[in-house]
Amino acid sequence: MRARVVGRLLTIQRVLVQHGLDDIILATHLFRPLRFVFYLSPATWFKRTQGGTRGERIRLALEGLGPIFVKFGQAISTRRDLLPADVADELAKLQDRVPPFAGSEARAIVELSYGRPVADVFETFDETPLAAASIAQVHAAKLKSGQDVVVKVLRPGVREDIERDLEVMHVLARFARDYYPEGPRLRPTEVVREYEKTIIDELDLMREAANASQLRRNFQGSELLYVPEVHWDYCRANVMVMERIHGVLIREVEELRRRGANIQRLAENGVQIFFTQVFRHNFFHADMHPGNIFVGLEDPEHPRYAAVDFGIVGTLGSRDQHYLAENFLAFFDRDYNRVARLHVDSGWVPAATRVDELESAVRTVCEPIFQKPLSEISFAQVLLRLFEIARRFQMEVQPQLFLLQKTLLQIEGLGRQLYPELDLWKTAQPILREWAAERMSGRSFAQELRRQLPDLGEAIRALPQALQTLVQHASDGRFLVRVEQAGIEELRGELRAASRRRDGTVIGATLLLGGIVWVAVGASALPGLALVGAGVVGILLARRIT
Repeated sequence: MRARVVGRLLTIQRVLVQHGLDDIILATHLFRPLRFVFYLSPATWFKRTQGGTRGERIRLALEGLGPIFVKFGQAISTRRDLLPADVADELAKLQDRVPPFAGSEARAIVELSYGRPVADVFETFDETPLAAASIAQVHAAKLKSGQDVVVKVLRPGVREDIERDLEVMHVLARFARDYYPEGPRLRPTEVVREYEKTIIDELDLMREAANASQLRRNFQGSELLYVPEVHWDYCRANVMVMERIHGVLIREVEELRRRGANIQRLAENGVQIFFTQVFRHNFFHADMHPGNIFVGLEDPEHPRYAAVDFGIVGTLGSRDQHYLAENFLAFFDRDYNRVARLHVDSGWVPAATRVDELESAVRTVCEPIFQKPLSEISFAQVLLRLFEIARRFQMEVQPQLFLLQKTLLQIEGLGRQLYPELDLWKTAQPILREWAAERMSGRSFAQELRRQLPDLGEAIRALPQALQTLVQHASDGRFLVRVEQAGIEELRGELRAASRRRDGTVIGATLLLGGIVWVAVGASALPGLALVGAGVVGILLARRIT
C-alpha cells in the first residue's frame, strides 16, 4: 500500500477520533483488513469524549475530511426519513454552508484567470461569498452592463485533495472486492471508477457552463424549470459567470407556505422535471440537493423551479433507458412477471435466474407500497428488502446507473419534505406512458430514419464490396474470428449480436437492391417501392440490435 494512502487513512482516523466517531470505522466490516492502521496513531490511545451534539460532530468531521466526504454528506442530507433529526439538520448545512475560503483569495484567482483586475471586468464584486460548497464558492457581482451575476470560483487545491481521496477510495474498493463476501456482486472498483469520472468532470467549470447551456436549451420556454443564462465571455476552467437567480430555497418550506406557494403542485412538478430530463431529454441534473434548487414565486399558484450548480449531469445509454422505462411501466401496472423478465433480459441478474421466484420476491416488496402517499411508506424498510432480494438473486450493481439512483433518491427526498402526501407513482405514470407512446409513434420513427439516412447511404454504397468480400472469404474457408482478450462470454454475446446485425443488414440490403432493380426495369412501381421500404426498415432495425 502506498505511503500516501496510509497517511491519508491515518488522517481520517485522527479526524474521527477528534470528533468521537472512530468507532464507526472500527465497527465496519469493510475496514477490518485495515484495522491495524487505526491503532498506529497515538490519538487512538488517548482519545476523549468530545463536546457537541452527535449531528454537529458528524458534520464537522465531514468538513474536516474534505470535498468527497462533504459531497457524501450532501447526498444523504436529503433523506430525512432515513436519518435522525439532529443528524439531518446538521448535514443540511453542508449543502451551501461549508466554511468558505478568503474572499481576497477568490478575487486573486479571478484576476489571475482573466489576466486583469476585477474592476476592469465587473462593476462590483462582493468578496463575501453568497454560498460555499465542497468544490467551489459563489460571489455576487455586477457586470459593466449593470446585469446582476454570480461568479463561481473553484476552491484552491481542491483537485489535489480529491485525487488523494480517490486513491484511497480505489484501495478501499479493492479491499471490499477481495475481502467482503458481497464484493464481486457490488462491483466496488467499477463504482469508484464511475464516481471518479463524475467528480473530476465537476472540477472543470467550462464543462459545467456547457451543461447549464444544454439544460437551459432543453427547458427553453418551459413553465416547470428555469435555468440561468451563462455569460461565456467570462468563463474559464476555474471561474464561471452566470445570471443571478432570485428566489426562495426549496428547503425553506415554511417561507414557501407563508408566501402562498402551491406546495402540492411544486412537489408534483419536481417529479415531472426528473422524468422529463431522464426519458425525454436523456440529460439530467444529477445534484438535486436542496441547496441547488430555488423556487420562483412570481405566480405562487404556479411556482417554478430554478436550478443552479450544474457540475454533475447524467445521461443513459439507449439500452439502459429502455429497460428502466419498461421497468417503471411494468411496476406501475403491477406486472411483476415483466419486471422479473426485464431484469433477466437486461443482464442485471444471472441468466439462470428463475423468473417466477424473482417475480414473487419483487411482488412481496412492492405490493404493500401502492396507493400510499410518501408519508406512509417506510423506504428504509423497502430498501432493506430490496437489498435482500439483490443478494439472494446475485443482482449486480450497475455502476452506469449510479447517478440516476442518487438523483431519484434526492428527488423523492425533496418530495417527502415538501408534500408528504405526494403520490409518486400517480404523478410519474402519465409522463412515462406519454414518452413510451411518442417513442413508438410514426413521427419518432421518421425522425430516426431521417437522422440515420447519411449513414444508411454510406452503408449502401459499401454494401456490394462488403458482400463480395464476405462471400469470397466464406467460400475460401477464411471467415474467422480471432479472440485475443479475456471475457469470452461477453465476446460471444457481442458476436451473436454482430451476427444478427449482419444477417439483418444482408436481408435488408437484398430487399432494397431488389426493389431498386424492380423499379429500374420498368415493372409495376408499387411492389418495387414496397421492397425498397422493407429494405430500409430492415437495415435500420439491424443497426439497432444490441
